[in-house]
Amino acid sequence: MDRSPAAHTPAPELATHTTLPRPSPGPLIEHWPLDRGVVFLNHGSFGGTPHAVLRAQDEFRRLMEREPVAFWVESFEGLLDTARQAMARFVGCPPDDMAFIHNTTEGVNTVVRSLAWAPGDEILVNDHEYNACVNAAVHAASAAGAAVVTAKVPFPISGPEVVLERTLAAVTARTRLAVISHVTSPTGLVLPVERLTRELQSRGVDVLVDGAHAPAMVELGVAQLGAAYYVGNFHKWLCAPKGSAFLYVRPDRQGRVAPLTVSHGLNSPRTDRSRFRLLFDYVGTVDPTPWLATPACVPFVSGLLPGGLPAMRDHNCALALRGRDILAAAIGAEPPAPDAMLPFMASLPLPAHSPDREARLAARPTRYADALQDRLVHHWGVQVPVWRMPALTPRPARLIRISAQVYNTLDQYHYLAHALSRELARERTL
Repeated sequence: MDRSPAAHTPAPELATHTTLPRPSPGPLIEHWPLDRGVVFLNHGSFGGTPHAVLRAQDEFRRLMEREPVAFWVESFEGLLDTARQAMARFVGCPPDDMAFIHNTTEGVNTVVRSLAWAPGDEILVNDHEYNACVNAAVHAASAAGAAVVTAKVPFPISGPEVVLERTLAAVTARTRLAVISHVTSPTGLVLPVERLTRELQSRGVDVLVDGAHAPAMVELGVAQLGAAYYVGNFHKWLCAPKGSAFLYVRPDRQGRVAPLTVSHGLNSPRTDRSRFRLLFDYVGTVDPTPWLATPACVPFVSGLLPGGLPAMRDHNCALALRGRDILAAAIGAEPPAPDAMLPFMASLPLPAHSPDREARLAARPTRYADALQDRLVHHWGVQVPVWRMPALTPRPARLIRISAQVYNTLDQYHYLAHALSRELARERTL
């Protein structure tokens, strides 16, 4: 029975052309307000905030709106300190070295636009990095005559050694910063960030880790990692409200970094807090309730399965692998990465068409990155991302990426495999 307040209404053609019934999510979906009529296999893009955390956020919102002036003048700083202390413990860093931000894209922009670049300087990325973060690096570098250098990391990939080899081979005497994903967004790979950080910093290259997917997905020890900078989203796999993320800056680099919005902290006479705290804790009037509610996520995700957060990690990793294998068998693909590199997500290159057909398919109108995703969403009721990734070597035309959360089931991946097979066959007739 559909328990959602507003069920998804499939396109009329769905019943005519679908030979498998659309599967229901697992019983743990009761914790989320997600539409039960959608086969939701894309927790990785924006996460999903559960009822319990939304209720905690509502409490803070009511507190703020009950007496806004008193909230900001008397209560906010203490509430933020409490939330930051809790989340610093969770990610493994001192509270004074961490600031709440809205998302990892903001964090990457904060770092690359704070640093003083000179002509000839280089920022190193790889071709699995999130497009928005690459754009942030390009924008900051080009304004100063610096450059962004892209290490070519293949996909399919044989193992983490390839990432290490290709990244280090791209380092030059001009490399000042490397932006490295902890978990890549388009390809869903856990990269060897500990070894990369150690090797890069031994060559005099500061490291900015893009940990957009890492909190809750992998166990974090941010300070122990040793990177100069680390950014991560709480709103994805920790299931926090949208707009909750963090920036860690190593103490010896904090004097270089300022928020994108500079407010009263710049000339504050206070001596009881560091300059880093004064700059980042108040950047003007924003909605701080996503940050204040984030600590409620830790007991939530830890209580989803017997065995706590480690059990959730094991469950989601195993489910992602099973889902990948189901899709791979349906479309005749080989798994493109070792199992050990996959966390709660898995990507597969889709079979290529002729160049002429690929051009026609790429030109189809769509509300999504690719018209195939549009078909999967609106014809089959499956929410799953499909991307064209021309930067990747050896240039898979398109990737499909599944996510695995505790509310997903194997039946959902079988249904997607059926839908995908039908759509790929349909594309061969276009």
